[in-house]
This record gives sequence, structure tokens and C-alpha cells, in this order.
Amino acid sequence: MEFFTISLLNGISYGLLLFMLSAGLTLIFSMMGVLNFAHASFYMLGAYFAYSVTELVGFWPALLLAPLGVGALGALFERYCLRRVHAFGHVPELLITFGLSFIVLEMVQLVWGTSSVDYRVPAALSGPLFTLFGTQFPLYRGFMMAVAIVMLLALWLMLTRTRIGLVIQAALTHPEMVEALGHNVPRIFMGVFGGGAALAGLAGVIGGNAFVTEPGMAATVGSVIFVVVVVGGMGSLAGAFIASLLIGTIQTFAVGIDTSLVSVLSGLGWQIGPGAPGYALWKLKVSQVAPVLPYVFLVLILIFRPKGLMGTREE
Repeated sequence: MEFFTISLLNGISYGLLLFMLSAGLTLIFSMMGVLNFAHASFYMLGAYFAYSVTELVGFWPALLLAPLGVGALGALFERYCLRRVHAFGHVPELLITFGLSFIVLEMVQLVWGTSSVDYRVPAALSGPLFTLFGTQFPLYRGFMMAVAIVMLLALWLMLTRTRIGLVIQAALTHPEMVEALGHNVPRIFMGVFGGGAALAGLAGVIGGNAFVTEPGMAATVGSVIFVVVVVGGMGSLAGAFIASLLIGTIQTFAVGIDTSLVSVLSGLGWQIGPGAPGYALWKLKVSQVAPVLPYVFLVLILIFRPKGLMGTREE
């Protein structure tokens, strides 16, 4: 029961961090149709910006200033780079964001170095939230979960209950009508891209000190973000939320299971010897294959439900 409860809580907190990351990418894709390959780079920038601001004025100002800085960079990139290739289709958009990810990586290494930085959890959030079965659950993980839930509610309310949310959604499907009503559609798209980048920056502020802030952090989570978006359904915010929780929970449970399929079958009375076909795979522990599980999930979704859990197939 201790393993199940603590693993479930850790899985939910990790899944909510994945949602904070994937929400911005989902927002950009659903509103603009742009698959942003540099999204994880904005996450990395958020962590590094927060580290620098924290060194100067503390963590709480960094929680606000770092996402705003990342969002401003995202908006400038859309205005002066992405917008110029938008008319040429999705492939140039994908390639320019792919190039941006390498530029950001090199700039981070030039400014902050190639090793990890000492970005720590603030002292006010460093203790345990509660103790369960003798195991302490960190207060900071509870803070991560609370921020992710607040962000989800804020996004949902903005997109469904406010005028600006309705204008943003209408600008994607009926841009001419929105322009006829007096709205600046290019400026709306710039704001959407900047907002998506700011959400990734917020995830970096929250996740950078919970894990490790180093130049490889974007590559570590970048592929998992796309798994979440595809599994949830391209452009579906609710699907991204469900997929994030599923993948985070499954991966966390798998990391904690230190047994192999050979051991399980032996306990059931089925003996598999070294000479059996594929024995090397049978004896792998579940914890060893945990990093592969999200991609196995991705393949299964693409085979049996290509539109994702909550996506809709475009005609």
C-alpha cells in the first residue's frame, strides 16, 4: 500500500508537470496549426531564467518574471521569423523551430556553461507536505500539482468563458471574418505563440529545481511532450491532460518495479530457461524498460486510435 500510494502521488505530480509542458504545445498547435519543435527549449529557458532571477531577487519574483521573459522571446520569434515562413506550409515551420532549438541550446551553453547550475527548491517549499506510511511526500511536489491545476482551470476559463478566448478560437477557423470584425489576426497568433512559450517557461521554473537544470534537459523531455500530445489527440487540451497523467503514472510505477517477467512467470510455475527464444528480453526488469514505455504507448495509440484519446480526425 505504501508503494502504491507514494508511487501514485509521484506519478500524478510528474504527469501534471508533463501537462504544464504539453499545454503550451497543444495550445499553439490547436490555434495555429504549428508543431513547435523548439517547445522544450522554451522550457529550458524558463528554468535558466528562473535560476538567474532567483539569484538576484528570489524565487517568487522569478515565478512571474521568467515565464514573461520566455513568452516575450516566443512572441518575437513568431513575429520576425515564424510568420515569414507561415505561407510556405508546415514543413518550413517545423524546420525553423527545429533550427531554433539548436540555437537556444548553444546560447544556453555559452551563457550558463555546459554543466548543471545550482537551481534549488526555495527554503519555504523544501520540507515535507505530509508523512504517509513512514514516507514523506515533498511539499514542493504538492506545489507543482497545485500550480498545474490552477493553470488548467485558467486556460479552460480563458478559452471558453472570455471574449478573448472566443476570438482566438475563431481566428483559426475563420480568420477573414475575425479581421472583418476589426481584430488583428497576426497579432492574435503572435500572442498565442508567446502564451504557449510562457506556459513552457512556467513549467521550466517549476520543474527546473525539482529535477536538474542543465543543457540536456530540453532533449530529456522534448520527445515525451510529443508523445503526450499525440496520445491525447493533436490539439486537445483535455486529451493532453489525460495523457500526461497516464504516462506520468505508468512510468513512475514502472521505475519502482524491480522485477522481471521471468520472475513473475516462475512464481506462476512457468519456467523459462536461458535457452528460450528472446530470453535476454524476458529477463529485463520492468524498471529497465520504463523509459521505453511512453513510446510503446505511442505506437499502440497510432495503430488502434490514430486520432488520439480525445482528438478528432480532420476531414
